[in-house]
Amino acid sequence: MRPFTHPTIRRSAAGRRSGRGRRWAAALGVGALVVAGGGGLATPAQATVTASVPVDFPTHCIPPDIAGIPPIDGTTKAEITVDNAVPEVGDTVTVTYTVVQPAAGNPVDLPLPADIMTPTGRVAVGGAQSASVTVTGPKKNAPVPGKGAFPSFSMTGTFTVTAPGRITLSPGDYNIHTSYIMELDTPCTVTDPPAPVSETIIATDGGGQVNERSIRLGAASGAAGDAVTVTGAKFTPGAAVTLAGRAGDRQTADTATVTADATGGFSGRITVDDPATTGIVAYEGDAWDAARGAGPQAYTVTGGGEVPDGSQRLTASVRAGTLSMVQDGDTVDLSAVDFGRGGAARGSLRTVTVEDYRGGPAGWSLTGKVTDFTGPGGAVVGASALRWTPACATKPGSPSTCAAGSAGPVGGAGATLASTPNGTATGGEFTVDARLALDVPAYTAPGAYSGVLTLTLT
Repeated sequence: MRPFTHPTIRRSAAGRRSGRGRRWAAALGVGALVVAGGGGLATPAQATVTASVPVDFPTHCIPPDIAGIPPIDGTTKAEITVDNAVPEVGDTVTVTYTVVQPAAGNPVDLPLPADIMTPTGRVAVGGAQSASVTVTGPKKNAPVPGKGAFPSFSMTGTFTVTAPGRITLSPGDYNIHTSYIMELDTPCTVTDPPAPVSETIIATDGGGQVNERSIRLGAASGAAGDAVTVTGAKFTPGAAVTLAGRAGDRQTADTATVTADATGGFSGRITVDDPATTGIVAYEGDAWDAARGAGPQAYTVTGGGEVPDGSQRLTASVRAGTLSMVQDGDTVDLSAVDFGRGGAARGSLRTVTVEDYRGGPAGWSLTGKVTDFTGPGGAVVGASALRWTPACATKPGSPSTCAAGSAGPVGGAGATLASTPNGTATGGEFTVDARLALDVPAYTAPGAYSGVLTLTLT
């Protein structure tokens, strides 16, 4: 008589739905195995891709004048990560600056509601090349109690690799803009720059021609109608350079023209009126061309401009949602195996639906890890015996595209089931599945075995 197995699956996720325990059952030929799934650890391969580490550095923050309190000298904990730690010269690298623990907090007794904070900042690039990357984050935050600490936040930006070798990334100054009752800023500067290195990447020479044009913005945010200074370098000497706002993949009507000097440098100003603007570029020629331009440098419009006489400003809002997942059932029956023969007990993960309605630049990662399968009399089938082959589908119209994790063992250390990358605009709906196989040794003692698979969405 063939026994069966019952696996148990747990889950955890940022913004998860109502907590419903997820249990799976798996049937084995000679005994019952319980598989429980989930976990938030990265695979060993992922761990070697980046040397990112959180760093602490002293910070000088200036609260808004209305708070009536002196500057704050505290400590910021931050981390820099990249989407490509081994780029080639000419590649564009996306940088994410996460302030894990800001040095400043809500300076007043009045609680601040959700989604009124817009962070901006800079990342210092050193080593084989030098640059300052402008980064910006979405207008999204949890409520902040009166005199409470500001929550963690992330900002993203890009830079082009111009030289091979070791390139270091350090957190720089940042600003927390709040839009509630009035527009207020809390700028925080690195007390003794540069801050410690948080991320190091190794660039290789791809052999292609490198576009070394670069721009810097005088500010990473401003109200609609504000002018921002754009400084450029290594453009064609004497060339006419167009400064333009970008809203995702399209160019806005906000443009200005400057002329590069004899060294290829310039400094000009562009007025940003379009509240949808997410970045600013500079380019030579009649239209945007990444090969003859620089940017986009992230820019956020934080407020509205003046309303002309006889006009009315019409406003609407799109509320940001949450990142969540739900499983299609809580039981999985693995196929039976026979004592003396062993083999793979096979089954399929219950479909997981991921909904990313945050509307920001961050992607997500769904990971899992499993415990050992324990059976009668203390018999064990190790966690490394469970393998999966992930699959992921993206609902049409979603801004992000889902990528399935690699086929292989799940184990106790964990593996990636599916993910989406960071980007200018992310989100959407995704369905995640996986084929499961538990490799059972030939003479495993008959009986019921159980383990726990935990899925974690971050």
